[in-house]
Amino acid sequence: MFHVVLYEPEIPPNTGNIIRLCANVGCRLHLIHPLGFSLDDRQLRRAGLDYREWTRVEEHESLPGFIARVAPPRLLAFTTRGSRGYWEVDYRAEDALLFGPETRGLPVAVLDSLPAEHRLRIPMNAQARSINLSNAVAIGLYEAWRQLGFAGGV
Repeated sequence: MFHVVLYEPEIPPNTGNIIRLCANVGCRLHLIHPLGFSLDDRQLRRAGLDYREWTRVEEHESLPGFIARVAPPRLLAFTTRGSRGYWEVDYRAEDALLFGPETRGLPVAVLDSLPAEHRLRIPMNAQARSINLSNAVAIGLYEAWRQLGFAGGV
């Protein structure tokens, strides 16, 4: 299944919601340090409820460390700076879906390291800054899962 990668996440309830989402879709969650919270954070536990036991959550000291350890076939970055719509990709099992921190998004250096066709955007109103991280993950992940026929789902 897919890998959801949160680059330096900052807000515990968002990560808790994403833990729950990953458990329900059946994918792995990867957290790239530094984190803006402790995994023991009360808000994280409340949002993730008891879903932590139903999904694999891995921590990595850096994005290159994640890539070296997991070796995903493709790294697809969701960003307001993307020119390709998230629905225009043919997702494959084991793709890694990368999302940036809530307050600043993915760094330009990370985006520049990826091919342009791997930088994806979610449409929104022109005056909006961004979509909530857990919502963005849900949008991207469900499109990817839909394309695989909701494999493993009920």
